[in-house]
Amino acid sequence: MSIVRRSVNPHFSPQRIWGLTIRYVYLLRGSWPRILEMAYWPTVQVFLWGFITQFFAQHSNYIAQAFGVLLSAVLLWDVLFRGQLGVSISFLEEMWSRNLGHLFVAPLRPLELVAALCFMSLLRTLLGVVPATFMAWLFYHYSVYDLGLPLLAFFINLLVMGWAVGIAISGLVLRFGLGAESLAWLVIFALAPISGIYYPIAVLPEWLQGVAFCLPSAHVFEGMRAVLIEGRFDADMMLRAIALNLLYLSIGCGVFLWCFRLARRHALLLQIGE
Repeated sequence: MSIVRRSVNPHFSPQRIWGLTIRYVYLLRGSWPRILEMAYWPTVQVFLWGFITQFFAQHSNYIAQAFGVLLSAVLLWDVLFRGQLGVSISFLEEMWSRNLGHLFVAPLRPLELVAALCFMSLLRTLLGVVPATFMAWLFYHYSVYDLGLPLLAFFINLLVMGWAVGIAISGLVLRFGLGAESLAWLVIFALAPISGIYYPIAVLPEWLQGVAFCLPSAHVFEGMRAVLIEGRFDADMMLRAIALNLLYLSIGCGVFLWCFRLARRHALLLQIGE
């Protein structure tokens, strides 16, 4: 009995390369977060470092105090970033493993899932940030804990803002599928240039300052600089940050619940994909 072998073209094939390229183009074209991501990172970097350079050029006397201020800013920014990512990544892990359908077979309420995601975010944030604070003390002889009790207010406000953003992003990923998972990294960094992490909000254009003060993070970082440079705790700024956080946390939960209802109505909990 003869065996018929399929002939395989061993040569380098431009047609196959072009076919795969077309496939990836179609995949890219069908996912607006991926298209946004291509121009996103360079744009954010330009704005962020542009404002930093502009501030240092106009305030050379700030350099002497910059060491502690910048280290505190980096550590507090990580609280916001990890707080948001802790919620988003924990939720994405459920989607990657296609486990959401299994979870909601049990009598699990959506807000119970949200509460668990926030608790995991707190654990992830503490595990990530606390060792870094000790490394800053060990290698640079700087302790962020010198901020005293205001540090607790800064930490809680930034963490809750991260929760609000992470919960809303989780809802959008649930609604639009894993093609939107890039939002977990895109959204929070889009807020960095207008949060005043490394420079005062006054450096921003006037029209952008109003936008910045709609963010709890802007009030927190302004408050941080007031403690480090002026030696005073601005309670008004913290109260504004708390009020904004309550508003955004409510919006984030509302977005998640709305997207969850849509996902359940269209059976998306069992059909998670791009």
